Amino acid sequence: MYLLALPFPAINPVMIELGPIEIRWYSLAYILGLFLAIFYSKRLLVNSRLWLKPQVLTTQMLDDLLLWVAFGIIIGGRLGYVLFYDPVFYFQNPMQIPVLWSGGMSFHGGFLGAVSGIVLFARRKSLSILVLLDLAGASAAFGLFFGRLANFINGELFGRITDVPWAFVFPAGGPLPRHPSQLYEAGLEGIGLFIIARIATHQSGVLKYPGAMAGIFAIWYGASRIVVEFFRMPDQQIGYLLGPVTMGMVLSLPMVIAGGVLLVLSMRRRET
Repeated sequence: MYLLALPFPAINPVMIELGPIEIRWYSLAYILGLFLAIFYSKRLLVNSRLWLKPQVLTTQMLDDLLLWVAFGIIIGGRLGYVLFYDPVFYFQNPMQIPVLWSGGMSFHGGFLGAVSGIVLFARRKSLSILVLLDLAGASAAFGLFFGRLANFINGELFGRITDVPWAFVFPAGGPLPRHPSQLYEAGLEGIGLFIIARIATHQSGVLKYPGAMAGIFAIWYGASRIVVEFFRMPDQQIGYLLGPVTMGMVLSLPMVIAGGVLLVLSMRRRET
């Protein structure tokens, strides 16, 4: 029986509307997450005790990197959604692919896009790819946290039907209460990741092992996403792939494996 449910806070997805111009919470989440990530990365970079030796990378270079990562996330996130989650529709309607404001972004696509931007930037500036990936992994929690809060505000990516006392009735989810899976992800991918990353960088000294922090990020995010997928509704156009398995689980498992391999190799090959 579904006796208890929290009313969904009807927050307007549009934060500010100035004539034809709309500023949405989701857009603000991306912007705020990226700027906080760069700010935190600078704090890590200038803390010499966290590194084995001085870095060629400068805080000005991190400012330049912001644009590369932003474009990578946007392009990769959209293409990832098109290819992973709804290829039939977009192949039949290719003009809808660049219509970002209609919704549809994939974290895994955005992740690959961000990594591609970092790799291209590192090669252009002759910088260590692993060091940049480590800084990204250590600071990614900000964007993930605010992004998932924006998902909750939009009433999207909600969870499965449940009778837990903290369930919400989402406007787009029918009359039955559902898990607030967006908040679960904000907790695990945002707060949880930040705590783990902070311990790893400031207590365990993983930044002295290039690639280790990036590996920890991939393992934590992938594992967290797989766990939350048991509570989150799969995309309607895909559904369950096999039993309880969802596309989110399938895309997250390689992250866990790749992160584990990167972490082991990094710890074995300490920078000298």
